[in-house]
Amino acid sequence: MTARHLTAMLVALGENRDRTAFRSLFEHFAPRIKSFYLKAGTNPQMAEELVQETFTQIWRKAHLYDPGKAAASTWIFTIARNQRIDRLRSEKSVVYKDQEFFASQLITDEEQSRDLHRNELVDRVGKALALLPTNQAEIVNMAFYEDATHAEIAKKLALPLGTVKSRMRLAFGRLRKILSEVEA
Repeated sequence: MTARHLTAMLVALGENRDRTAFRSLFEHFAPRIKSFYLKAGTNPQMAEELVQETFTQIWRKAHLYDPGKAAASTWIFTIARNQRIDRLRSEKSVVYKDQEFFASQLITDEEQSRDLHRNELVDRVGKALALLPTNQAEIVNMAFYEDATHAEIAKKLALPLGTVKSRMRLAFGRLRKILSEVEA
């Protein structure tokens, strides 16, 4: 599915509450978002719940989407990231690692601090991604949130491989600059 098609579906959802567009967005993004949650250390049951909560938010907030500010995938993954952060914050009194492996072992204060720092970094990077031009943000999202290789991105977007690599380099340069300005 092309970025333009995803954008058109998200706009249709926002303007008309288009259920077909919503279904298509769900079918496209739900597995990717679940994978994103699992890679971030969320257990499978919570990942499923977060996917549902994410799509509830997408349904409610689609009218706020502005294609001029971000790619559809950037906007959707920002909501997904925020849902996870909100869930972690609401459950901060008891934070467990993977329940199957660690059974009932609590995370140490040091690990909680590290996880909180990582969540803050994820939040800062997400905000910085939203400031990138759409064509660069889309490539970064595909590479990191969808785990696509440069060759897969080039094929999916019908772009030369060199263009994908150039946009990725430009995006990293801009992200580095944006993030260093935030720290200063």
